[in-house]
Amino acid sequence: METNPQPRTTTAFYVQSIASFGLSLTAVTAGIVYLPVGAWIRAFLAVGLLYVVTSAFTLAKCVRDQQEAGSVVRRVDQARMEKLLAEHDPFTVPSA
Repeated sequence: METNPQPRTTTAFYVQSIASFGLSLTAVTAGIVYLPVGAWIRAFLAVGLLYVVTSAFTLAKCVRDQQEAGSVVRRVDQARMEKLLAEHDPFTVPSA
């Protein structure tokens, strides 16, 4: 029986993701702050940035939840198959 190990994310990948997110958020925020426009336009851009960030987190959560749900279904199906194979005796004669 073949088992598919779940890919593990390294600590370096987490650190790189956090650093990349922090740097991009800081750069865009600084760009909005130093943009030579009025306060209303800055506020509009800030709200837009906030919306993009929260939407990105929501999308990432939905993708993660979908992958976890698929993983659980595969594990349940695998457990059922293992149970059927363990209970099956190929040497029994079926009663007719």
